[in-house]
Amino acid sequence: MSTAGPIGSWLRCYRCWSQDLEVQVHYEGIHRIDPDTGRRAEVVDELQEAVVQCLDCMHDQPHLIFHNDRIEPVEDRWERMVVGTPWVASCTVTVDAESVETCSGPEAADALAYAAFGDHGTREFFTHVRFHKHEEDQIVVHLLVELYARNNDEATGVLEDAARGQLAITSLAEESRPPAATSGDHPH
Repeated sequence: MSTAGPIGSWLRCYRCWSQDLEVQVHYEGIHRIDPDTGRRAEVVDELQEAVVQCLDCMHDQPHLIFHNDRIEPVEDRWERMVVGTPWVASCTVTVDAESVETCSGPEAADALAYAAFGDHGTREFFTHVRFHKHEEDQIVVHLLVELYARNNDEATGVLEDAARGQLAITSLAEESRPPAATSGDHPH
């Protein structure tokens, strides 16, 4: 993975530009033990998940990953999110009903956003599911989506690429960027 540009250009919060970040690493592993030394001998199975978060505005940073003990940018995403501005789309995504884990209860919004946009809908975009409706064996999910892009075409393309069903964008508007964080700002 290339780390194009100086580290300061991408190692920052995409929302408030703060460089006060932390990584939360969750690790699970199954290891065989060497009977002679009592030390870990062989990795049977392991899983590592990491989330980079801004300590000033508390938002996750989906343009950054933890890889080989360091933070690195996600190549197809970091420049769009750091340099871009927020765009808000009102849209619908029509998906197969089978792809929606649940459409009621406390998990419904995340399940519908995931069905509509996959990981983008739950990790990168700020999604607000306004409502959904069932049409035979399909579900039409009506959403407001905030995403970061450098222009209208890029915002449209990101939505089209992420959509996991038929996408209809009814409106797309550029918003102003939230103010940059200054040291000592902790709104949460």
